[in-house]
Amino acid sequence: MKIPALFKEYIWLIETINRSGKITFAELNELWKSREESGDGEFSRTTFNRHRDAILDMFGIIIDCDRHDGNRYFIYNKEVLKEDSVQNWLFSTMSVSNMLNENLALHNRILLESIPSGNEKLQQIIKSMRESRRIRITYRRYGAAAAYTFVVSPYCVKLFRRRWYLLAKNENMRPYYGYGGKEESFAIFSLDRMEKIELMDAKFAIEQEFDAAAFFNECFGVVIADGSKPTRIVLRAYGNEPHYMRDLPLHNSQKEIRKTAEYTDFELMMRPTPDFLGYVMSKGEWLQIISPAVLAEEVVKMHQNAIERYKKGSREEKKALF
Repeated sequence: MKIPALFKEYIWLIETINRSGKITFAELNELWKSREESGDGEFSRTTFNRHRDAILDMFGIIIDCDRHDGNRYFIYNKEVLKEDSVQNWLFSTMSVSNMLNENLALHNRILLESIPSGNEKLQQIIKSMRESRRIRITYRRYGAAAAYTFVVSPYCVKLFRRRWYLLAKNENMRPYYGYGGKEESFAIFSLDRMEKIELMDAKFAIEQEFDAAAFFNECFGVVIADGSKPTRIVLRAYGNEPHYMRDLPLHNSQKEIRKTAEYTDFELMMRPTPDFLGYVMSKGEWLQIISPAVLAEEVVKMHQNAIERYKKGSREEKKALF
């Protein structure tokens, strides 16, 4: 994605002020003139104010002025740059894209991860959300012999582990898709398993009190219908795992409650869904569930089953050799 010059200026202004903490307009102007793109031109006050308004509209970032500290400018709501918000994701994406465009000579040394869902499906779903139109999706679950067709109301999309997911609602769905015992039925659909999407003329109205972030607040990822309840979970991390968990918390409720030379304990308040247990298991000896005991036993069984499969595979391989 090629970033237009105007957007590059927005990105530069946000990053410069954020990096400086506080900065005067005169200091901004000097830094602006040192940019190759500026051609030693001045950064006019009119352009600056126009950029401030555009940055607020586009990213929700407020550039404020502290009149009691030498009229220095700063990011008023820096928390926006740390949140899992669309604004932060958009800014981060554009910032990285801008950096990559300026370093195309290094393209074979900058490795990225692809998202298999595809932009076309995401564009259709976002269009239906914007216009409050129902969609008809043809969907094939893993292992299913045939695809099924659903007419749903798209509520939100969520990116998790390199895949886009749709949270949708249809009152006629089977109870399997129900959430939290409520009468209305929600379902999660992976965009890469959608074979077809059709926008319909039928409209729907999303409840005013619906909050997408709050909906997933108790979840580890996108599993919503396994029947589990929010539970206090204590994880014990060994080796370098505590550092990873501090840098990339597993959940917004994560708290560090104990630290020793050998391990660190973290507390989480969340639903112990299968994707969470699978993640814990994937960490092997470096991550252990301490509480509740029933979850620890479940992960132990998963490890035991994995060991048995390895043993079985080894025995079968030896038989094949002889």
